[in-house]
Amino acid sequence: MTETGPTTAPAATDTVDEDTDLLVREGDIAGDYIERLLDILDFDGDIDMDVEGDRAIVAVIGEELDALIGPRGTTLDALQELTRLAVVQQTGVRSRLMLDVGGYRAKRRQELVAIAKNAVEQARSLGEPVKLNPMNPFERKVVHDAISAIDDVRSESEGEEPERRVVVHLQSA
Repeated sequence: MTETGPTTAPAATDTVDEDTDLLVREGDIAGDYIERLLDILDFDGDIDMDVEGDRAIVAVIGEELDALIGPRGTTLDALQELTRLAVVQQTGVRSRLMLDVGGYRAKRRQELVAIAKNAVEQARSLGEPVKLNPMNPFERKVVHDAISAIDDVRSESEGEEPERRVVVHLQSA
């Protein structure tokens, strides 16, 4: 009879550490990519990297970065996708990296929470669903999260990109 010692599965903290290490690596790759882009475009900006929850956050901080944001954040959205592709190319893993430039996403998040609250009040006063303007996935998620924290209402998305929008409904009693 052969005796073997107890086999142990990797501890949950090992998985958390591996996930955090991957997110930190994603942030580093993204930061390097954005830094090279800023050099090419001759823009001044500092790169700030962080990990929040299950995603890496990379922020470009500086003045005169509006060209990297574009109208309603469209250039920023495209830049984020390119940065995610650069990360995937090096890690082989799909990235949920969030890119912010000049604090645009943070300011937009505040605006979207206010839009969500206004839509809830409008749905309550009208007694019917309220359809919001089309939004990108980031914006819809912020609105859905804000509405989910409010009793007696719910939200859902409808339509196809780029016309996908949030609809606010009163909860049925």
